Amino acid sequence: MASSADTPAADDTVSRARIISEALPYMQRYDDKTIVVKYGGHAMGDESLARAFARDIVLLKQSGMKPIVVHGGGPQIGAMLEKLGIKSEFRAGLRVTDKATVEIVEMVLAGSINKNIVSAINAEGGRAIGLCGKDGNMVVVEKATRTQRDPNSNIEQIVDLGFVGEPKSVNPAVLHMVAKEELIPVIAPVAPGVDGETYNVNADTFAGAIAGALGATRLLFLTDVPGVLDRDGRLIKELSVGDARALIADGTISGGMIPKVETCIDALALGVEGVVIVNGKTPHAVLLEIFTEHGAGTLITP
Repeated sequence: MASSADTPAADDTVSRARIISEALPYMQRYDDKTIVVKYGGHAMGDESLARAFARDIVLLKQSGMKPIVVHGGGPQIGAMLEKLGIKSEFRAGLRVTDKATVEIVEMVLAGSINKNIVSAINAEGGRAIGLCGKDGNMVVVEKATRTQRDPNSNIEQIVDLGFVGEPKSVNPAVLHMVAKEELIPVIAPVAPGVDGETYNVNADTFAGAIAGALGATRLLFLTDVPGVLDRDGRLIKELSVGDARALIADGTISGGMIPKVETCIDALALGVEGVVIVNGKTPHAVLLEIFTEHGAGTLITP
């Protein structure tokens, strides 16, 4: 007759204990370290994944880390604009944002999305607070400029993106105050410009600026892809900046992954120790990345 120790339930308990034990060195490594997580609009679309994400963030906090969530919301903004009959277009990879659009962007990002994430974290036992770049002038931006080649004349032209900004300065004082209160900041990428107007900011760029200003140990980009893939479609676990640039040059990194990797490189230049591109649609992707030896995505380091 099998003993109780041989039952599936007992095996499961031992397995869980082993996982917790193996996570201990990583808890010690990241103790009191800042971890910035960029939570993408696509990754937040599934309710069960959203709960798992909130639980992951609470666990990071309870393990002694300082998690900060920066979120996007492109699909949700697009849906609201369509619902209100406001036309929107993308040029040079960014949403053209006029006065009417930026009001909707602020309402969706700093309003409904931000508070939903805060509520989800609080429901899992955390203490989250919703913020945006306007709070305490945390992030001040300048108008973004982009160029785009005209398909007819082949001449590069300056693209007017309207109220789209790029971080000019970051004042982390508010985040330091929040950290003292053991709160988890959830930040929407809406910020004031040097001209006093409200600007929409690319969430990846915004997260990189925040992470750089805080000297974050890790910046995690939760996306809808596993990470950087080689020519055979296999995940590349780790890259240096030099490796990444070489893969862009030879075409291995292409399409939409190029700006993502370039944003990682920019964040490293600002002082982030390591940036990870990871699939946010994988349950508990944040925990897998932080608490396991091989992680769950592609780590890019200086």
